[in-house]
Amino acid sequence: MTPEAAAAIERADDVLYLVTQPLTAHWIERTNPRSRSLDGLYAPGKPRHETYAEMVDELLAPVRAGRDVCAAFYGHPGVFVHPGHEAVRRARAEGHRARMLPAVSALDCLVADLGIDPAVTGLQSYEATDFVVHRRPPDPAATLVLWQIGVVGELGYATEPRRENLALLVECLVETYPRDHEAIVYEASPYPLVADPVVLRLPLEDLPEARVPLLATLVVPPARAPRRDPELAARLGLS
Repeated sequence: MTPEAAAAIERADDVLYLVTQPLTAHWIERTNPRSRSLDGLYAPGKPRHETYAEMVDELLAPVRAGRDVCAAFYGHPGVFVHPGHEAVRRARAEGHRARMLPAVSALDCLVADLGIDPAVTGLQSYEATDFVVHRRPPDPAATLVLWQIGVVGELGYATEPRRENLALLVECLVETYPRDHEAIVYEASPYPLVADPVVLRLPLEDLPEARVPLLATLVVPPARAPRRDPELAARLGLS
């Protein structure tokens, strides 16, 4: 985390957090003893949107009581964190000061770990379930990043990926890419100084049978070079 985020956790009257690693939870609680986890709001069979609504209520209750509240989420607090955005929006609507601090996201880690430069290939990014149900058309000349493939199609609490849903994701991808096109299953390391990230390279068709972490991201490299428009390149002076 950034020094700014660490300082916010340390000085808050209350810290409510949602993290995936016990060591991270231990650090937060040691840094500020007035901390508690939001993890208990999850439950098997409970709709995710209901859990998120309860998280927002938990965050706003001490704010309304005049306390300085810090919410800490794993990853980036604005990337696939609906309660983060909604809590800030509602707090401001009620006249409270609220802001979101930037953090290192999984995309930042992915670029560094896999050596991908979005400026070279271009970058398209979708949440996996959204990609499937809205039939998002990928550009095979640009890098495709699909988030949350471990919970594709899941609306509640999941403990492991469903292979039939991964197979459906592959069905959508092979409409654009060859079945044997190499993709990368990726998960950033929560402890980059002592543990490596998950980097699994495999053909797309093998994805349903692979050991996919629940928090994994799928990276699909370009399948062809981009097509250059000679006329537009000439008008830009690039010919």
